[in-house]
Amino acid sequence: MSSDNSRILNKIFSAGLSAVKGYESVKSVVRLSHGDILISGKKYSSGFFNRIIVIGAGKASFDMARALDEILGARIHKGMVITKYGYGGHLKHIEVVEASHPLPDINGVRATRQLLSLSSGVDMHTLVILLLSGGASSLLVAPDGISIKDKIKTTSLLLKSGARIDELNTVRKQLSLIKGGRLAGIFYPAQIVTLIISDVIGNSLESIGSGPTVLDTSRPRQALDILEHYRIRDKIPQAVLKRLEQKTRTRYNRSTRSPVRNIIIADNRKAVNACKTGAFMLGIKPVVLTTSLHGEAREAGHVLAAIADEMAHNRKRNGQKVCIISSGETTVTVRGTGKGGRSQELALAFAMDIQGKKGISMLSAGTDGTDGPTDAAGAVVDKTTIDRIKASGMEPNKYLLNNDSYTALEAAGTLLKTGATGTNVMDIQLILLS
Repeated sequence: MSSDNSRILNKIFSAGLSAVKGYESVKSVVRLSHGDILISGKKYSSGFFNRIIVIGAGKASFDMARALDEILGARIHKGMVITKYGYGGHLKHIEVVEASHPLPDINGVRATRQLLSLSSGVDMHTLVILLLSGGASSLLVAPDGISIKDKIKTTSLLLKSGARIDELNTVRKQLSLIKGGRLAGIFYPAQIVTLIISDVIGNSLESIGSGPTVLDTSRPRQALDILEHYRIRDKIPQAVLKRLEQKTRTRYNRSTRSPVRNIIIADNRKAVNACKTGAFMLGIKPVVLTTSLHGEAREAGHVLAAIADEMAHNRKRNGQKVCIISSGETTVTVRGTGKGGRSQELALAFAMDIQGKKGISMLSAGTDGTDGPTDAAGAVVDKTTIDRIKASGMEPNKYLLNNDSYTALEAAGTLLKTGATGTNVMDIQLILLS
């Protein structure tokens, strides 16, 4: 790949990430004013709130907590956030614990139990600030009537089935003691302000982190229907099915909930707009395609390649470069035994369709810095990618079918490794026409 094109794509991607970083996003909405706390324009008086508790979960929770640690300092009575292994650090007033993502683990269970213990002694004069970002559904884990082993197996089956994030979280909520607004009940009668970095198409509050402070409108029957739809019910642990069936026969009671204010402080639209500005600043014409890209990753890759090819042929030959920008969250139905993620699978499918075609290159990456269970955020591909994979003795289509995009793209030297980014607003695809 042209080093110039790769540099341009990385610069535009970095511009998008910078606009939605957890630290900066919290700093932009929280500040002190004469001893009171201002959160997104609303004052929380120090004369009324005599105790502040900070809790949180997600891949961006450490960076978000770092901002509050600086702003509020010793005003924080107690605090704890749970983040993904390798994403944490040390803070003065907020404890940081690491656990597993995308599958939960026993450390997540223990950490969640410890986080919930901070609710002891709360009253109406307690202000709870919840920091929520993508990954919270796995990191905040309190199984309802089932073992953590069964929760892990159920989550794994859903992740491999191609289920959408909202469908996955519908099942998760029905198997949790804290998701679907139940956390708000545990911290009653404290006031809760939830600062949210959205990793869900359309910013559905119920789906982001499985909505721990948002009233659940789903029902156990829907969870069972999802398992049926993706043909995995016969593989689901019997204890899980028994619990869901049991809940379908139980009258739904809305628990007492604390007063809650949910605020989205960053999302993929904000990132895309920043990418657009970044492209413009480089003298490149930005074209925003969508912020709601979804469906099978490889199919999305083929569609984006067709759009890029069409635009490359039809655009005016005025010498100006064009950047097609899209974002969203695709899915992967895992049928193979390989290694990869949705951004890498999309990139490999795209590369297959633009093989040998001049002037088309693409960056496809997860904004959190990790794509699937790999150390890569995604990949940067162009007309030479497939030739380089074949030169390594590999047949690209076989690797695509085996869900082994990581191995193929690694052989081509096209993997993008950013490390933890401090945010998570789904995936971004940048296509450069030059």
